[in-house]
Amino acid sequence: MPRRSDIIPAFYSAIKIEPSGRRVVTTGEFVRQLAEVNYHWSLAQANDWIRLHTHAFRDITLGLGEDKLWFMFNSNGGI
Repeated sequence: MPRRSDIIPAFYSAIKIEPSGRRVVTTGEFVRQLAEVNYHWSLAQANDWIRLHTHAFRDITLGLGEDKLWFMFNSNGGI
């Protein structure tokens, strides 16, 4: 059974640090991490959650589609 308290740790698990030091997360990886804690969200649901619940991430996706690339632009902003 999914627990609401598992969403934020799943988001943190999806964050990757690139060699340049910037932190990014893809919607697809966030959905995969959510599936491990019994949440089965669509890419659109995950994007909506990121938009509403994070203040330090911006969408930097170059193309169209729901599997977006989110960049942490303010590491002091938190989630």
